[in-house]
Amino acid sequence: MPCPSGATRLFAVIGDPVAQVMAPELMNPLFLDRGCDAVLTAVEVKPEHLSIVLAGLKQIANLDGILVTVPHKFAVCSQIDAASEAVTLAGSANALRREPDGSWRGDNFDGAGFVRGLQGAGHDPSGKVVSLVGAGGAGVSVAAALMIAGARRLHVTDLSAERAGRLVDRLSKKWPGRISLAAAPDSRSDIVVNATPLGLVETDPLPFDPALLSATAVVADIIMKPAETRLLKAAAEIGLPTHPGIHMLTNQVELYREFFRIP
Repeated sequence: MPCPSGATRLFAVIGDPVAQVMAPELMNPLFLDRGCDAVLTAVEVKPEHLSIVLAGLKQIANLDGILVTVPHKFAVCSQIDAASEAVTLAGSANALRREPDGSWRGDNFDGAGFVRGLQGAGHDPSGKVVSLVGAGGAGVSVAAALMIAGARRLHVTDLSAERAGRLVDRLSKKWPGRISLAAAPDSRSDIVVNATPLGLVETDPLPFDPALLSATAVVADIIMKPAETRLLKAAAEIGLPTHPGIHMLTNQVELYREFFRIP
């Protein structure tokens, strides 16, 4: 990769932690391939410092965009000037873009990338019953995208019933009668998605027991590192089809390219 210069445009991905972030590995080769003098770097930001760091980043004149990962996807929504439909539906954002007038626009591509990945692997959620475990910053986006893609029913589970309830209430306004709060994934689900951080560490407990699902249920995870989480291993061991998290990110690259106006 060419050495950055004074003309290099900057992009940052902010989160806590950031060791697992794979966006630089995908976006920097894209910049190079498109002849774009730009670089994306990971910035670890504690929640209590988010507003200070974000305010500072937005003042860097040659910084054109910010990607957002856990746990900041909800909090950054208060820091943007204009929001996409995906942000409005989900209440979270994972990409911020500086506009020509200096304002900042927010969007969320987690859900769209996840659904594109499912469809590409032959697991189209259209007409299917889906259970989603996790109503955090990525989970809310995945939930909205699943409904946009035509899921027949969506069951939402989260350790925080209040957080899951907020998501169900928000999406039910657009899709009444098709989304419900659940204590656990529905055993009759066609697709069951882990959208929690459980699995980032090998010793994490399983977010749900795949043995309680139907024999044809697709078990999907949004975690990218490790590539095969404990959940996916457990599901595969009993013969269930699995879908790893890396597809959610790789299918977002083209969306990021368009959003950030990369040639």
